[in-house]
Amino acid sequence: MHLSGSITALATPFLASGELDLQAWRALLQQQIDGGTQGVVVAGSTGEAAALSDEEYDTLLRIAVEEVRGRIPVLAGTGQMNTARTIAATRRAEAGGAQFALVVTPPYVRPTQAGLLAHYRAVADQGGLPVVLYNVPGRTGCDLLPETVAALVDHPGIVGIKEARAEPERMAALLALRRDGFAILSGDDPTAGRAMLAGADGLISVGSNALPRTFRRLCDLARAGRADAVAALDAQLQEIYGFLGVESNPIPVKALLQRAGFGQGLRLPLLPLSAPHIATADRLATLVQVLEAQSSRDDLAA
Repeated sequence: MHLSGSITALATPFLASGELDLQAWRALLQQQIDGGTQGVVVAGSTGEAAALSDEEYDTLLRIAVEEVRGRIPVLAGTGQMNTARTIAATRRAEAGGAQFALVVTPPYVRPTQAGLLAHYRAVADQGGLPVVLYNVPGRTGCDLLPETVAALVDHPGIVGIKEARAEPERMAALLALRRDGFAILSGDDPTAGRAMLAGADGLISVGSNALPRTFRRLCDLARAGRADAVAALDAQLQEIYGFLGVESNPIPVKALLQRAGFGQGLRLPLLPLSAPHIATADRLATLVQVLEAQSSRDDLAA
């Protein structure tokens, strides 16, 4: 499967008791399929992977594979703090039916660029799944530089990168490396339209949890080169982009999902959305409904 378009980094719904809400998980997956999402990520950072047991991870992945039934690719978050654990997690994801591994740079340990190069080559050689590199320095404390990516793009087991840095210069440097078999994916919702207009293949999104139809529309417009329409839709999404960053991901998006009936909270050390932002979440939940209805009408008109 080729990775492109609107891909959702799924949030993990929990019951009020703290257990997995598997009914909400199935419903969220179905909403994504119905909304035109072109791929899903299970147990990434938005999915609170660090708070999941191995058994919960396996359950979420198994259900996602069952619900998707091969219609869109399933990516599994497998990045760990060292290489051996990342390889083991990637093999676990392969056994669970994932088609790709989304492998974040090892958090906290801050490897050198040479260390990152050796790490990703080892995971791609030994993990059993095609690897999508994932660079998010704000979370991990290390930055996968374009020159290191350039040394990885020809590896047959490495098929793309999710780049969460927002600077246009970073995206331009990566787009120069784009080729068949290696996808460039934005990991930053507010700048994804710009990135795709410049040639990026798609977006791995947080906001598409709540707005699958809208983000599919954004990706379709951007990949078709319709800059004016992208700008207009981006303008409508500005409040949502801002809200998704008011507290650590996935706190804000889970507040929107809860208002739509998906799940009841987070796991410590993450807490629910703080009181000063509650009224904004209530108001934006209505805007989500408006934008999703609008995107559905636009799809029908097209």
